Amino acid sequence: MARKNPFANIMDSGDVPVERPVARDYTFKGASRSLISSIDEMAAQAGKLLEGETIIEVDPDLVDQSFANDRLNVDQEDYEADYAQVLESIRSSGQNSPALLRPHPERPGRYMLVFGRLRWRAATELGLKLRAVIKEISERDHVIAQGQENNARANTSFIEKALFAADIVQRRFDEDNATALAAIGVDRPTLSKMLSVASIPKDLLEVIGRAKAVGRDRWYELKLLLDKPANVDTARALASSSDFRRLPSEARFDAIVVKLKASKPRRRAALASSKRTWAPSDGRVAAEMLTTGRKFTIAIKAKGADATAFGDYLSENLSELYEAFRREK
Repeated sequence: MARKNPFANIMDSGDVPVERPVARDYTFKGASRSLISSIDEMAAQAGKLLEGETIIEVDPDLVDQSFANDRLNVDQEDYEADYAQVLESIRSSGQNSPALLRPHPERPGRYMLVFGRLRWRAATELGLKLRAVIKEISERDHVIAQGQENNARANTSFIEKALFAADIVQRRFDEDNATALAAIGVDRPTLSKMLSVASIPKDLLEVIGRAKAVGRDRWYELKLLLDKPANVDTARALASSSDFRRLPSEARFDAIVVKLKASKPRRRAALASSKRTWAPSDGRVAAEMLTTGRKFTIAIKAKGADATAFGDYLSENLSELYEAFRREK
């Protein structure tokens, strides 16, 4: 099932590569269809935020970052490649699509960026005014608009979306996570996996990085591997090496998964065992002695009651037998 992203019509060369339309990797039936319909309405409202609005020019120094972080603070070279495209586009042909700002909720006279981070940065570097729409919106609509704009970009990695979803859920906009579903554009099972992946230890996420080519299923596989505490220690030991940190992000991800799959728990070596038998000259009883590691077992067999009687006799005289053993030893 494919649905067009509500921000597709407002994206152009002023931003990094765009996917149109956005394809979903799941289908909807029954209650799920009703849920997604309500999410579509929320997303559509976010998509109309720029329609028919006046675009003005704003001093980029008056703009602060969004309160919701949708990027890992790593892999700066990767980000720089995206930024270089935006910078060159604006340098050569100007800023063709506006950023979205809202009045800063805590700093009068300033603005908070909803989306258009690279356009804002390019305007700052080029000494230009930022072309933007300023809209009074709530924090909830803010994260929906920011998330929907991210969904339209081809360079947003799965792990960044997962962390953004977790940030939204932690802010408790609602009890049923409808805001996160609308912002990220997924169904509940996918959101559940995203939140699970986002719980991977932060230090490991940062050392792996964006891993743009790694999708949901492989991230979830890593999460399951890291559910074993010993595997977390193994991953951290690998990640601490200088050779590991020189690898590209996707290669760092692969290296950890390969290492964890190869790290099988040690099995106890099979304990050597020996068996002996004993019988008196009259043959009325027989004993079988089995030694396995630190364990020694005697099994007595006999016809009639002799086995029980002899066993009782041994039990009652164990102390004397043990003292005799100690004396001889």
